[in-house]
Amino acid sequence: MQAPSEVDRDVIRIVSDPLFSRWLEQIEAIGGCAHPVHLSGSTTTWDTTTGEAVAAYSTADEPGERLAVRCRNRRSSVCAPCSYQHGGDTFHLVRSGLLGGKGVPDQVRGRTRLFVTLTAPSFGLVHREGERCRPRRDDPRCEHGQRLGCSRLHGEDDPLVGRPLCADCYDYVGHVLWHAHAGRLWDRFTTGVRRFLASAGGVSRSRLGEHLVVSFAKVAEYQKRAAVHFHAVVRLDGPSGPGDPPPDWATGGLLTDAIRAAASSASVRVPESQAYGTELLSLGAQLDVRPIQAFGDDDGLSDDAVAAYVAKYVSKGAADTGAGLDYAVRSLTDIRAAVVPPHIRALMGTCWRLSGLVELAPLRLRAWAHTLGYRGHILTKSRRYSTTYAALREERADYVRGGPRPDDDPNLFKESAWRYFGSGYTPGAALFAAGIAEDLAQSRQLAREAREDELCEGSGWRE
Repeated sequence: MQAPSEVDRDVIRIVSDPLFSRWLEQIEAIGGCAHPVHLSGSTTTWDTTTGEAVAAYSTADEPGERLAVRCRNRRSSVCAPCSYQHGGDTFHLVRSGLLGGKGVPDQVRGRTRLFVTLTAPSFGLVHREGERCRPRRDDPRCEHGQRLGCSRLHGEDDPLVGRPLCADCYDYVGHVLWHAHAGRLWDRFTTGVRRFLASAGGVSRSRLGEHLVVSFAKVAEYQKRAAVHFHAVVRLDGPSGPGDPPPDWATGGLLTDAIRAAASSASVRVPESQAYGTELLSLGAQLDVRPIQAFGDDDGLSDDAVAAYVAKYVSKGAADTGAGLDYAVRSLTDIRAAVVPPHIRALMGTCWRLSGLVELAPLRLRAWAHTLGYRGHILTKSRRYSTTYAALREERADYVRGGPRPDDDPNLFKESAWRYFGSGYTPGAALFAAGIAEDLAQSRQLAREAREDELCEGSGWRE
């Protein structure tokens, strides 16, 4: 007889454990998380008036004396269950800032809301999808002998889309430096919007907060050419926040003008270097500003459509979009060995080389070479825009517990002692977790199809 494999032996070990059912409950509770974090410790809640222990929990009686918690990784390529949950939280975070709820007043539905797309400038000619790529009557060539025209029709999945027509002409240094300073450009942009509104309202910039507040939620997305662009929901509130209307002079048209003026003037100057000269970075000329309506029409986007778009993208990693890697590179050898297109490899290599310059050392480009120099978060928002991820997680935990925790009681004192115990699974445990995750995904799909069938029956539509 053939000896059982390592995975089979591990499965037998797990199932034979007397606490197997409790271990299975833990994995089901975290949705089959692919890379859970294991903690060991205890929490005791004391009543300070009586000195009695109101509640106590310890991992001493748990399988392996540890508790599994979610890794909370947003990337679907790393952990699909946690990515799905993160995408759902993002949807509610963005949507609550558009329609209210989750602690946000319903009055935001009537506020001026715009969906803004800011792009990076051109760093060189690249292949485009859709119509004929770059038709030319003659056959112009660059100084390196490469054609500057392309008459092909590139499909969405064509690997040439987004790739330079001539890699030697492409400004890889400018591309990387733009990524490294994209966060500062966004700050300059938002400052410009507030400055324009203050000037239009006849108030000083320092006192604009006494009249209105500019709230936003922003997501970063990689284009086909591997350049980051920003999608942002921008909303005008009164000085007290979402529940307070802005002044009558702060109209949607004025906010649109402020966004266009700020996008054209925002710039960041990079420290001069003999390696690349002088770089003045700015936003791209392509700018899209569209109103958001409670119900979408020909002139505006719907609230749910905007929230769903942001949530869909925020769960993608750099590798999912073909614009980098989901793990850091440690050497040039790692860059050469990475399974990425030559354009992406060139951008990562440029990050590695530029990081050796003293004037660019604070940018830590080698640490961010896998994201092509972009150092910002995928999603950011202003404080008053809506709720937070922490609040959404607490609300979900309260729902699972059947009610909120009594932490706000001044007579209660919580004593906790926890430590990191490890992460990940053994080979056999990984099989159980993958099965649980697949079952949950199938259940969600069946529930989604059932809701669609109900909608079809309600509307009288039949296939």
